[in-house]
This record gives sequence, C-alpha cells and structure tokens, in this order.
Amino acid sequence: MTVTMDEVLDFIGKLPDAIQVAKVQEASALRLSAIDKEAFAGLVPGRRARITDSLRPALLRGLTGTVQERNHTGSRARFLLDEESTRTLRRDPRNTKYRIPEDMTRFRLPGNGVPVSCLDVTEDD
Repeated sequence: MTVTMDEVLDFIGKLPDAIQVAKVQEASALRLSAIDKEAFAGLVPGRRARITDSLRPALLRGLTGTVQERNHTGSRARFLLDEESTRTLRRDPRNTKYRIPEDMTRFRLPGNGVPVSCLDVTEDD
C-alpha cells in the first residue's frame, strides 16, 4: 500500500503532542542524513571536484581540485586546489582573505572544509 504525501502531512497534523511531532522530526532528520550520505558517497579523498555556484564566498566558485579527508559527519571535506585554480585564486582581485605565495603551486583551502553539497565530482584526468 502506497501512502501519499497528503496522507503523511495529514497524519502529522493530527499528532497529539510535541513529543510525537519531535519523533517524526527526528526520523526525518535521520532520513535526510542518509539521503545526503548516499548522494555524496562519491566524494572520497583523492577524487577531483569542482566547487559549485552555491558556495560563498563567490570567488571560490568554479575552482577545481582534489577532495581531501572529510569531517567526522561527512558533511564537509578539506579541498586542495589544482595548479590552475591556485593561480586563479592568487590573482583574483576580490581575494583579500587567502594569501598564496607565488611559488606555491597547489593551495589547500584553510578552515573546516568545503560543504560536500557544494562540490561536484569531475572526471579524473
């Protein structure tokens, strides 16, 4: 038997108290986490990727590199820019945050990593 979305929403709307609604909310959060994990399973260390247009700051959008280790939840990954993207970021006039020495060929973005939802796997060379 298939349950429609309208039936699910109607069921939730009739729950008697906050505890019951919280249980639905927790189940939904677990399911969303599983969906995200499946969607971004290909973003493993060593894979080439491109930063999507959804990332801020905008100057990082479109840069490419290699996925490094992911955080303990898997939601973020360290990211090592390739040579071309390192040059691009170094010369971007909007870049006032990232100091990249002229002799550095590849630059690892500092901080706690890029959200995996902002990375698209690209074909390996």
